[in-house]
Amino acid sequence: MSDKRKSGPGISSSTLAKRPRSVNQQSIAVVNTSPSAGPLLQSVQRTSNLQAPIIQLSGHTGEVYACRFDDAGEIIASGSQDRTILLWNTYGANENFGVIKGHKGAVLDLAFSRDSRQIYSASSDTTLGVWDVDSGVRIRKHEGHEDIVNCIDRVRRGPELLLSGSDDGSVAIWDPRMKEAVDYMATDFPVLSVAFGEAGNQIFSAGIDHEIKVWDLRQMDVVYALSGHVDAVTSLNVSDDMQFLVSHSMDQSVRTWDIRPFAPENRMINIYSGATSSDIEKNLLRASFSPDGSKIIAGSADRTVMIWDTQTKKILYKLPGHTGSVNDARFSPFEDNVIVSGSTDRTMMLGEIGKG
Repeated sequence: MSDKRKSGPGISSSTLAKRPRSVNQQSIAVVNTSPSAGPLLQSVQRTSNLQAPIIQLSGHTGEVYACRFDDAGEIIASGSQDRTILLWNTYGANENFGVIKGHKGAVLDLAFSRDSRQIYSASSDTTLGVWDVDSGVRIRKHEGHEDIVNCIDRVRRGPELLLSGSDDGSVAIWDPRMKEAVDYMATDFPVLSVAFGEAGNQIFSAGIDHEIKVWDLRQMDVVYALSGHVDAVTSLNVSDDMQFLVSHSMDQSVRTWDIRPFAPENRMINIYSGATSSDIEKNLLRASFSPDGSKIIAGSADRTVMIWDTQTKKILYKLPGHTGSVNDARFSPFEDNVIVSGSTDRTMMLGEIGKG
């Protein structure tokens, strides 16, 4: 798994300064540009507060592995093979207002703190980073994993805690105020994806052994497992109501699971098809729920962003635009029709989808 996550060259730093949101309600947008015909301007029915229906965010010099909105939907962070974290304004002119540097390897996963003042990162350099969003200064460097750190998650309720999974086969819990890990849980295989469950008492981990492990932190043990995938599980995401889990696998399926305490023994709910994986790149493709849980978004190796209706499994959108594998895609928590995606083509696409 480690071949695609080697570090790349860094890029120059810039001054960090958060900028106010600027909403543009224009209904005229550039929808197509060609050297021969020039830009085609078309009046479109706008559904979001973005400056344009679709915006390409360029700045990384390496593959983009992770992209995240902060909890207010005002800031986007992206992590890349080039070892940097770039910060962008969602609204207004979509400036890249900051570059965070310090990792010695690729930045593979990201999470914002609840107050959006800090950002957490997981890297192929075996460390986690805690960074100040305003200054770009590293507040803390978490060391303890012995191999690539593939994934990170932040608890949604209660005291701020972080969760990480590594190629060393361990899952670690961190207090971002402390240097050392709170605890470790060992598995027999590299861990590619982790997620916090209800109130941080339950966590989920998965990796190359195909099985999703469900841990009770009060017992510090696996209480049950979710079986069904037949290849490495590269992504886990818990719905906002904490009742359902979505997983993305190299078996080219996205699946949902019932994680409520008294669910039936067979907890798998639905299988969603259409998102492909690559035997060559083997990137950690990710999937996640929309804020209301009605839709699922996922990256795909065929260079598209997939969006399904959670209940019907119907493909709502198969969005082109990238020229490389789409490694990550997310809904905005502020406007549920705004999405961002990151790709091996070194860019992100920020755009709106139709409502309804």
